[in-house]
Amino acid sequence: MQGIKTFWKRLIGMVACLSLFAWIHANDNCIVPDSLKGTFWDPNIPIERRIDLLVGQLTLEEKVKQMMYNAPAIERLGIPEYNWWNECLHGIGRNGRATVFPQAIGLAATFDDSLLYRISSAIADEARAKYNAAVAIGNHGQYSGLTFWTPNVNIFRDPRWGRGQETYGEDPYLTSRLAIAFVKGLQGNYPKYLKAAACAKHFVVHSGPEALRHEFNATPTKKDFFETYTPAFEALAKEAKVEGFMCAYNRTFDEPCCGNKYLLNDLLRNQWGFDGYITSDCWAIVDFYQGHKVVATPEEAAAMALKAGVELNCGSVFYPYLIKAVEKGLVTEAEIDSRLKHLLRTRFKLGLFDPPACVPFNQVSADVVNSPAHKALALEAAEKSIVLLKNANNVLPLSKNIRYLYVIGPNANTSEVLLGNYYGQSGDMSPILAGITAKVNIGTKIQYKYAFLPDRKNFNPIDWVLGDLPEVDATICVMGLSGLYEGEEGESIASTTKGDRLDYSLPRAQIEYLKRVRAALKNKPLIVVITAGSPIDMTEIEPLADAILYAWYPGEQGGYAVGNIIFGDATPSGRLPITFPKSLDQLPPYDDYSMEGRTYKYMKAEPMYPFGFGLSYTTFQYSGLSTNAKKYKSKEVIRITATLKNTGKFEGEEVVQLYVSVPPAKFRTPQFDLKGFKRVHLKPQEETTITFEIPTEKLMSIDEQGNKLLLNGQYKFYVGGSAPFERSIELGASQWLETTVIIQ
Repeated sequence: MQGIKTFWKRLIGMVACLSLFAWIHANDNCIVPDSLKGTFWDPNIPIERRIDLLVGQLTLEEKVKQMMYNAPAIERLGIPEYNWWNECLHGIGRNGRATVFPQAIGLAATFDDSLLYRISSAIADEARAKYNAAVAIGNHGQYSGLTFWTPNVNIFRDPRWGRGQETYGEDPYLTSRLAIAFVKGLQGNYPKYLKAAACAKHFVVHSGPEALRHEFNATPTKKDFFETYTPAFEALAKEAKVEGFMCAYNRTFDEPCCGNKYLLNDLLRNQWGFDGYITSDCWAIVDFYQGHKVVATPEEAAAMALKAGVELNCGSVFYPYLIKAVEKGLVTEAEIDSRLKHLLRTRFKLGLFDPPACVPFNQVSADVVNSPAHKALALEAAEKSIVLLKNANNVLPLSKNIRYLYVIGPNANTSEVLLGNYYGQSGDMSPILAGITAKVNIGTKIQYKYAFLPDRKNFNPIDWVLGDLPEVDATICVMGLSGLYEGEEGESIASTTKGDRLDYSLPRAQIEYLKRVRAALKNKPLIVVITAGSPIDMTEIEPLADAILYAWYPGEQGGYAVGNIIFGDATPSGRLPITFPKSLDQLPPYDDYSMEGRTYKYMKAEPMYPFGFGLSYTTFQYSGLSTNAKKYKSKEVIRITATLKNTGKFEGEEVVQLYVSVPPAKFRTPQFDLKGFKRVHLKPQEETTITFEIPTEKLMSIDEQGNKLLLNGQYKFYVGGSAPFERSIELGASQWLETTVIIQ
């Protein structure tokens, strides 16, 4: 028997997969002592009955305490403490050793939902391994649990938002598909238990300004609300069956999101059928009283949140006031019971009240954490996330036998730029300098200098770098941002604007030094590698560089990924999940939540780099675009096919993108709208057929009142490697194809 258990442990550790184990045990009954049969500890009776049995044994005070994020133990019932607050945005966060994958915006740049599924499955395995190890040493504290407050599916509507790095970009469709894959991988497909519990945040219409989030009132039009801000949340509720929702700090339509009955009850639960738990953002209920000032007392704030639908209070102030709220008649104990049952259901689904031997995930061993397989997955993700923005005269890839290479810049030799925010720690972090150094011939001369300060002029006037540069064969300058400059309101210690980037440019010192480097190099190649979690103003940088790689915050293997791409062991294939404006003058005010003038859908000005754009070392050609018919009715499926050929000399991957333009309408419609994407790997001169199937219901438009309707008339479809802007072609993207059909 012990040998069988050892076999399963080794299998799980090697392949990070529990599906076979789950299938074998799907219908097993757990053996429990006679003393526990028929109690809430008995896993062989229905969960709803177990929940009722448990709630029936709790006092009002115990019930209220179990609705806090740091739920205490109930010793008389043998229930250990549980902390709901856990993070895994791009790997287990804030809880020690874990695999650090690229930041979420970098994952979005992969345009690869199957990759996100594999990543989140790996994260869930590490979560279970770490949870098992924590419980074994009596650690039930924050960040050690199984309820993870991710993914962040807010729309990255404005590049000034410091937390945009946590999102999947500006497009609701891309965000939805990636988030669905992430949630499904994290929660697993075991029929009885959740591997881990995901949580969609921040609901809703929440994307800066950070400085105003505790008092801001977002009032989008109903069109923008249903077309842009809610689709990903709806998809997670309906399709992914996400276990949790987190309501946002701000107000939406004049009511605090965590006290908003329309959002949490009418829309989320009644219309979308969500049946999981709802948590407040942390200390958001305090804002009812101190920020939004919509109630006068703490117990009113607690009652307002509870009645709206919030089951869990992240924060230490307000839900204990529910006892006073009951005494004052603001809420009833029956209402508290109803909310508490949603919370307990999640804990039961995680197997937290079942005998350890009955839950297969309790067998996941520690060797899965940061395993070779997970490191390889992090490397794959980093390579696929990096976007090649420029490659003049095919300067990249560089030869590994280059004679003399100079690496400069404040971001070259630091792990800080690999992390972003909400990160874990790894013992195998690869700074970009290390990744570059690992690739070249041992006879290559490599010089490295920090060269310039990231946010101010050098204090020392002596500069040896510029004097060395005329002798080099190529220079790699690693510059940009880090989590010190952009992020959440309390994280970015070098930010004077609470993590937002109200100045769209890089610090002036970086750009001025790059100009001096360009002048010193004359015609020698200058490769610029930029780390950031958001778009930056590239108008001055682009003319100075021969090649530009946008690396985001690429995770623990990011340095190796950059090295592989620079020297041709990997071909760049990342695509921009957000538009890069030429300047902030092209955008509406930051606190304007209308989508007019924003994102690739409604931005009229020519961008610096369009949504979906990214270059490769090889070239791809599209041909033979066709549809299975020219006229369609509602509830029919449009089948679109095209031929894709790798016409270059490198093996590589193309991100095939499908966009649609709808017929003219009396209301505002997007100029283009992403409706599909596929990653396709092709060898040189290899070709394949690409097929998209689009039900006509997926082509519905949203009018100004927020109603969905299918317009009659001509629909134009575009298939190519980027959004169908002329600017994409100017920058070197493949020429897209287009065709029209009629829906009547």
